[in-house]
Amino acid sequence: MTPERTAKFKKVVRERQANLTVILENVHDIHNIGAVLRSCDSIGIREIYVLYSDPRLNQDELLLGKRASSGARKWVDVHFFTETKACFTQVKSRYDKIYGTHLDADAVGMYQMDLTQSIALLFGNEHEGVSPEALRYCDGNFVIPQVGMVESLNISVACAVTLYEAYRQRMQKEMYSTHPTLNEEQQTALFQTYLERHELKAKRKKTKRLN
Repeated sequence: MTPERTAKFKKVVRERQANLTVILENVHDIHNIGAVLRSCDSIGIREIYVLYSDPRLNQDELLLGKRASSGARKWVDVHFFTETKACFTQVKSRYDKIYGTHLDADAVGMYQMDLTQSIALLFGNEHEGVSPEALRYCDGNFVIPQVGMVESLNISVACAVTLYEAYRQRMQKEMYSTHPTLNEEQQTALFQTYLERHELKAKRKKTKRLN
């Protein structure tokens, strides 16, 4: 690997955001999941959670090819679940708060949120949104301000808009520079992982469910 490539790997690893993730519930369109993966990679998220709690989506593996994710699947870990409790138990063991995209009386606007904290952002599908069962695990809900007639965004667009607000807030707090979320030991381990994936040219298309 060239010195330039090595330097890029180290920079990417240093800027990974260990305390920010995304949960996608019953988002059945693989291309939407792929688009979310690209957005996550672009702002430094190193893992996401995909939950298929709808029996109609029950499957043992999640197939995400290069065309859907444009290669981001290689650098962003995907944890695949079909049981809601198992999924949120793992998320809560790694992140302090979970906020869902759901309109209710207590929902706050996206720009009112502190997206620099340890947080998981939950998005449901366009048709049914976040399920009542998943909402029980949330610490709060938020909405993306809109002024149009339709007041609806594609799931991948909604996720990208939210993530880039998180990116803006984290940039202001220098979480990509002087205050990284991974310590040196964690950075070294992640660099080695990425190096191995690069050398093996791993395609990482299939993800087996974890429950």
